[in-house]
Amino acid sequence: MQRRTLLKLGIGATVVFAVAGGGVALLSPGVVGGRLAPGARAVMHAVARAVLDGALPSAIPAQDRAIQAHLERLDAAIGAFPAATQAELSQLLSLLASAPGRLALTGLRTAWTQASVAEVQQALQALRTSSLNLKLQAYHALRDLTNAAYFSDESAWLSMGYPGPTPV
Repeated sequence: MQRRTLLKLGIGATVVFAVAGGGVALLSPGVVGGRLAPGARAVMHAVARAVLDGALPSAIPAQDRAIQAHLERLDAAIGAFPAATQAELSQLLSLLASAPGRLALTGLRTAWTQASVAEVQQALQALRTSSLNLKLQAYHALRDLTNAAYFSDESAWLSMGYPGPTPV
């Protein structure tokens, strides 16, 4: 194959993926009205289980309550973001919520709601170790949003043994 043919093929594939990704984002946004849409909520629920593994309560009912409270804090944080940031996050979450986007970006074959913690951790690791900046940015966005929203709650501090800030 000649170099020009290869370049044309690469550009064509990029255009197809961009159009398909944009179409997914328009048809099913990840953020609506400053809050996570259902598909994006499923993504962030799975990401929270994977990123916060070991920091979450071990009992399932307590863990579910902690994740639901975490998702509410995440909604509040997203609602405070500028519109441009919400739009970018919406595109990412919409892409990840779709099966083709999830598979293309993370390699995760299982739906977010069915994936085990280990599977999601492996998918996040694939993002983290990718040589593509887009995947690295996606990883950092997911991890940083998760940690910021979870550890902004004082009850998370106590479970880690952090007594809170020292009074000045």
